[in-house]
Amino acid sequence: MSFAKWIGGALGWSFGGPIGAIIGLAIGSLIDGAAEGGGFLLGEGNSGPKTQQKQRTTYTRSQTRPQTRSGDFEVSLLILASVIIKADGKQDQSELDYVRQQFVSMYGKDRANHAFRLFKNVSKQQIPTRKVCLQIREMMDHSSRLQLLHFLFGIAKADGMVTEDEVSQIYMISGYLGISSRDYGSIKAMFYNSSDNAYKILEITKEATDDEVKKAYRTMAKKYHPDKVIHLGKEHQAGAEEKFRQVQKAYEQLQKERGF
Repeated sequence: MSFAKWIGGALGWSFGGPIGAIIGLAIGSLIDGAAEGGGFLLGEGNSGPKTQQKQRTTYTRSQTRPQTRSGDFEVSLLILASVIIKADGKQDQSELDYVRQQFVSMYGKDRANHAFRLFKNVSKQQIPTRKVCLQIREMMDHSSRLQLLHFLFGIAKADGMVTEDEVSQIYMISGYLGISSRDYGSIKAMFYNSSDNAYKILEITKEATDDEVKKAYRTMAKKYHPDKVIHLGKEHQAGAEEKFRQVQKAYEQLQKERGF
């Protein structure tokens, strides 16, 4: 698969707005670099910065939210990943390796290589985080945004610890994305070890009754069910299944502790 074919066929709404501008600039840098070496041509039917520029004008906040394609999620993820990796003032190699590893596991080696090439050029830019997040919030469904947040915590934890700067950046992003503090706390708890993590994951307190625990489990199992992001393609099911397992694990822990 050529880079041009991949990028041209994978994106929908993300060819517009601030995300489109970031991706267009990153693609332009790749094309310029390849052109100097005599390679990389955009074939007929493929999209480049010109197409992006044309489609960018179609993005309005009043339009009906379209279904998010796998490629839309992919570029949103790599842009926000670049923000988190730079949150503590340095690009840690273990975090970069985590991003590459996750892309390979989700997309396969060939597509992951294309995505990582784009990621490197995106990470060189100054990202308007709020504008990017507001576009994602407007265009992407809630379940997919939760999946983005889960991935960002995974990046921050990749080097063995989550710094205060990273937590602050992720919290800010979650707010821009329209994710509630309860949902933020639930996903954050999946990456920490503490005595009340099971309660946080289920979005309840220790004072909850057994019936409330059961009800919370049903609610969270529905919220994090992998089928919620099935429209993103099978490549994103693994991450969704991980969140679902964490909910099951939290519930089983409370069942054991409470004896019901």
